[in-house]
Amino acid sequence: MSEGPQVVTRRGIETAVLVPIDEWRRLQVAARPSLKQVLLTDSARTDQLVPARGKARRRHTARLE
Repeated sequence: MSEGPQVVTRRGIETAVLVPIDEWRRLQVAARPSLKQVLLTDSARTDQLVPARGKARRRHTARLE
C-alpha cells in the first residue's frame, strides 16, 4: 500500500490493479455514471448516449457490377 497501486499479471500480461480502498472510492465517485444509472434517472440524458448528428462517418461499400 505504501508503494502505490500493485499490478497483477497473468502469464506476463497485466490483468488487474490493486489500489487502496480509499483510492477506489475516490475513482468511483469521479467516474462517469454507468448506463444503468443514466437509464434510471428521472430526466432524459440521451445527449450522453448518442453522438451529435453528422460527426459519424459512414462506410462506403464497393458496388458489385
